[in-house]
Amino acid sequence: MSTRELPALPFAATLEVRDACLCLHVQRAARMLARKFDDVLRPLDLTHGQFSLLTSLNRPEPPTMGSVASLLAMDRTTLTANLKPLERRKLLKVSVDKEDKRSRRLTITPAGRALLAKAFPVWKKAHVEVEFMIPRGSANDLRAALRALA
Repeated sequence: MSTRELPALPFAATLEVRDACLCLHVQRAARMLARKFDDVLRPLDLTHGQFSLLTSLNRPEPPTMGSVASLLAMDRTTLTANLKPLERRKLLKVSVDKEDKRSRRLTITPAGRALLAKAFPVWKKAHVEVEFMIPRGSANDLRAALRALA
């Protein structure tokens, strides 16, 4: 059977995907949230992704690239690409792990800590606003469901 002979997908299937597809609904919500947080962080010259990355480095000991990539559900290549602009701005430093020369450690710099301290209240305010958009009591359920999927 050639491509020309394949039956068209019924419109009902399109509606089913629109109404039921978890991936579509999560992507739509993620895009809306990303735009909101990008907008509020823009005056600090940060994206929501950069804020999350810097926050992931705010630990007592510098984490490895692997642990940060895992936390952010990102492959190492994507993480490396996302580190570069922050490293150029001297907000973080990438260094060789003293115990395992094949591994890299990520350290938030004093400039990165200062920016994160400015960004956190901005994020917090926007986060409260977003939680008020979710039906009462559902935010924790949503977080739990998303954690289960991740």
